[in-house]
Amino acid sequence: MKWIEFNPSFVENYYSRGIYPYISSLLRLLFGWIPFSFGDLIILLFSLYLIYIIYKIVSTRFINMLSKIFEITAFISIIYFLFYLLWGLNYFREPLNKNLKYKTTSYSDEELVDLTKYLVFKLNESHLMITKSDSLNVIVPHSNHDIYILAKEGYKKLADNNSLFTYKYLRAKNSLISVFQSYNGTSGYLNPFTGEAQVNRLIPKTILPTTTTHEMAHQIGFAAENEANFVGFLAALSNNDPYFKYSAYRMATRYAIFELYKRDKDSFEIIYKSLNQGILTDFKSSTDFWNSYKNPFEPMVKKGYNAYLKSNKQTNGINSYNYVVDLLISYFKTPHNKI
Repeated sequence: MKWIEFNPSFVENYYSRGIYPYISSLLRLLFGWIPFSFGDLIILLFSLYLIYIIYKIVSTRFINMLSKIFEITAFISIIYFLFYLLWGLNYFREPLNKNLKYKTTSYSDEELVDLTKYLVFKLNESHLMITKSDSLNVIVPHSNHDIYILAKEGYKKLADNNSLFTYKYLRAKNSLISVFQSYNGTSGYLNPFTGEAQVNRLIPKTILPTTTTHEMAHQIGFAAENEANFVGFLAALSNNDPYFKYSAYRMATRYAIFELYKRDKDSFEIIYKSLNQGILTDFKSSTDFWNSYKNPFEPMVKKGYNAYLKSNKQTNGINSYNYVVDLLISYFKTPHNKI
C-alpha cells in the first residue's frame, strides 16, 4: 500500500482505467438487479455475527483467546484486501484536475466572491424556472426510484465528451439503513464489496439528485470526496430535468457560500441576502431535517470517518468535501462553461 500511495500514475493507468471499470461493471451486474440493497443486508448480517462472536468470547470466559484473536485478525486482513482490490485503490489515483487539465492553484478571495455571486444568480434563476415565485419552496415531484433512473441521463451526456464519466448498468438504490444514516449524519454511501450506491431515502428531495450523482461518481471510480462532489455536480447539471439542475446549483452554492463565510463575512452577508426566499426556506428545511436526528453518538461516528478519510490520502478528512470549490472555480473559468 505504501508503494501504491507514491505511484498514482500506475494506479490510474492499470487500476482506475484498467481493471476497475470491469470490476465495477461486474459488481453492478451481479447485485444491481436485486430490488433491495444487498450490501446493507450484508452489513446487518455481519453486525449480528460480530455481536455473536463477542458473546461467545465473553461466555467462554476468554478461553483460547490468542487463537480467536488470530482468526479475527486473519478475517480483517481479507476484508482489507478485498476493500482495496474492489474499489479502495481509487483513493490513490491521479487527481481529477490533472485528468481534466484544470489548474487548481490557490484561489483568491475575489475569485471566490465571483464564483459565489454567479452560483447564487444561477440558483435563483433555476429556482424561479420551477416555482415562478421567489417565495415558494421547490417541491420535487419525482419518486426516489425515478430520480435514480434520471440520474443516469446526466452521466450519458458527460460520457459523450469524456469517457472518464462512463456509467453503465442499473442505478442507485434506497439504503435499508436510512434511519441509521440519518442519525450518523450521512446522505449516502458506496458499498465497496457489492458496488452498490446506497442513498438515504429519508433526506430532503431537493438534495436527493446530487446525493445520487455523488454516490454514482464513487461507483465509477472517483473515491476522493471533493472529486465525487464535482463529478456529481457535473452529472446533475448536465441533466435536462430542471430539478436536477436546481439541486446541482444548490449544492455548489452551499459549498461556495460556506467557504465565503470563513473568508469574508461581509461579502457573505450581502450575497446570502440576495438568495430567493424560497431557497432560504429550502436551506432551513434541510437544516431542520438533520437537526431532528442530532444525537450524542454522531460526533464519534464523524471522528471515525474523519480518520478513515485521512488514512486514504485525504489529508483534510471530512473537510475534503469542501475542497470542491477549487474545482468549481477552475470549471467556470472556462468561458463556454459559464452560460
